[in-house]
Amino acid sequence: MTSAPPEGDGEALDLRFLTRDVTAEEAAAVTAVLVQTVREARSEEEPAPRNDWSHPRNALRPRIEVGRGRWVGSAR
Repeated sequence: MTSAPPEGDGEALDLRFLTRDVTAEEAAAVTAVLVQTVREARSEEEPAPRNDWSHPRNALRPRIEVGRGRWVGSAR
């Protein structure tokens, strides 16, 4: 048993039921679940790229330097 593509879809799903004696209602239910799963998987958006404003290289303050006399010199 195979399924026809839903109206408005350009691609067909080739479904074959290996279980014997599948009723039309069971086939329709499985087909509906699989079609919805495929649609959701295709419509998942890619994560947004990281904004350059939040990148550490664009920080307003200079990096904290560790070493002798650095803490006192930071207030000047």
